[in-house]
Amino acid sequence: MSTPIAVLIGSPGSGKSTVGRALAERLGVELMDTDVEIAARAGKPVSDIFVEDGEPAFRALEREVVAEALAAHPGVVALGGGAVLDPATRDDLSGHHVVYLEVEFADAAKRVGMDTARPLLVGNPRTKLKKLLEERLPVYRGLATTTVPTSGYHPEEIVDTIVASLPGQDERQENAR
Repeated sequence: MSTPIAVLIGSPGSGKSTVGRALAERLGVELMDTDVEIAARAGKPVSDIFVEDGEPAFRALEREVVAEALAAHPGVVALGGGAVLDPATRDDLSGHHVVYLEVEFADAAKRVGMDTARPLLVGNPRTKLKKLLEERLPVYRGLATTTVPTSGYHPEEIVDTIVASLPGQDERQENAR
């Protein structure tokens, strides 16, 4: 069984989906966006799972999808922003190349657009996003093999940085010559 080449973590608005697609394309592999997979399995958007089934039901399905992806997905995996809060997921991440996409609050707020489709930001999205970033920052940093800032960078520049950080990258570049 193969495991992911890279696992992307970060807050909402950090660029996990956008950078994940670009990175997977660059590497010629598939992207597994766990939020997309969760919605597909549930047959409804993530926001509906939160509203109709509750956050615990979402987190249980998320845990299952993430565990499967980390155990067997041979490409790039982009985790939902809160997936790293699960202790079992944090344990599963050890031994993987974990890339923390670090974003400044102002950029995250712009990118998220204070989108009410993001269930944890309903109410006062700006305040909730700021609190969420502050709470999760130590977790993201603690899990990261590599931290890549995304504020002010084009997705291709971010992908360049990630590719350069991948294990065995020197060897791959040597073989390409």
